[in-house]
Amino acid sequence: MRILVIEDDPDVRSALAACLAAESFAVDEAADGAEGYYLARLNDYDLIVTDYLLPKKDGLELCADLRSLGKPVPILVLSVKSTVPDKVALLEQGADDYLTKPFSYEELVARVRALLRRPPQIEQAVIVVGDVTIDSARQIVRCGAKDVYLTRKEFSLLEYLAQRQGTVVSRSMLMEHVWNMERDLFSNTIEAHILNLRKKLGGRARSKLIHTVPGRGYKLEAA
Repeated sequence: MRILVIEDDPDVRSALAACLAAESFAVDEAADGAEGYYLARLNDYDLIVTDYLLPKKDGLELCADLRSLGKPVPILVLSVKSTVPDKVALLEQGADDYLTKPFSYEELVARVRALLRRPPQIEQAVIVVGDVTIDSARQIVRCGAKDVYLTRKEFSLLEYLAQRQGTVVSRSMLMEHVWNMERDLFSNTIEAHILNLRKKLGGRARSKLIHTVPGRGYKLEAA
């Protein structure tokens, strides 16, 4: 899952990004509303976390402008403002949720996961493919009765494929949703992670879970 964080305070922005990255999200950052709007138009994010009071384009304008473009991405707004009129205005302009500062990172992560579970992008908390179980909430993968250790990026890659099991996922989709803007589009990082996943899942049957579709991408499907 790929999240855009828009916050003009560099310390707060870095803390938010670190918090979300620790939960295995790919995170891009923007320092003002104009930059955030540009990135949100350019990329297909799974969620946007934005401050309300921003230079160049505030949270209210950002929500309104993105909705006018038909962007359905969930938007979580953070602000020191806590009045009912402020919240109502944001919700009416397309914000999906509102979190008043100061807040705990535990609550932030809970709000983020709640938004990502909402239709039309509702995702299962536990996904089973063959005898492999992926528990998104607890970040656990089990093969049969055995726990399998995955790095954060490996888990994110497997989770993204599992949420779309049976569907071919292109290389560009994986780059868009599992990696952030620091990615090297010409590297073999996806291939290397797929190879590692196949090795870690192990077993002849499980090694066939991740199918390479030549010229199109990858598909996770029980043999």
